Formats: sequence, C-alpha cells, structure tokens
Amino acid sequence: MYNSQLPTDGSNAPKGTSIGVEVFDQRTDRRGNERIRLLLKSFGLRTSLIRLKVIDALLTAAESDRSLGVRGVHTHLLELDIPLSFLSVREVLKRLCSEGVIVLNADKSYSLDPRAIAVLRHH
Repeated sequence: MYNSQLPTDGSNAPKGTSIGVEVFDQRTDRRGNERIRLLLKSFGLRTSLIRLKVIDALLTAAESDRSLGVRGVHTHLLELDIPLSFLSVREVLKRLCSEGVIVLNADKSYSLDPRAIAVLRHH
C-alpha cells in the first residue's frame, strides 16, 4: 500500500533489508555522473544519457590503461545493456571531439582532452 509520508527511492526492497553493494554502486555512479554533468556544462554541452555513458566508458578504459575506439565504446555500452546503435555512438564521439571534450588519437582511439581531465580533477 502506498504511504505518501515514506520516502520513495524507487527500491522495492522489503523493510529491514540492509543496504547492499548494489545500492552503494548506484550512489557511486550518481556521483560519477555528476562530475560528468559538470564537465559537459563547462564545455557548454547539454547532458544526455548517451554522452554520460560514452564519457564514462572512456574514463573506465583510461583507469584500466586501455584505449577505446568507436567499436570498443559501442561494445562496452552493449555489455552494460545500453542498446545504442553504432552510428549513435560514433556521432556522439564526433560531437564530443569537435567540442574539445575528447580527442581522436593517431590509433583511432579516443581519450579525454587534457582540459576535460583538469575539469574532472577540479570537481
């Protein structure tokens, strides 16, 4: 039964359930998304789910000392059950590149522009 006085967090967990790792990961993801939102805003770009996920994929790859091209980003998103077309991913990468958020490397991989890294470190 719905109780308007109880907070709604979108969780269907029964009362008395302890907070597990899954909830912690969601909170961490939100903080990471907030950093990416601020990054996009600092470059004058609107936030969109695809931009958030593409930048997050590049950040994840960089933390693992890997580089990703269009196909790598697309595959990463598909593994996360984010059904985006290859063309959509390519267009977002091209736009982020043209706005100076990311750079296209000589090996056709993408990475964050040093200015974008500085913005992320600042926040």
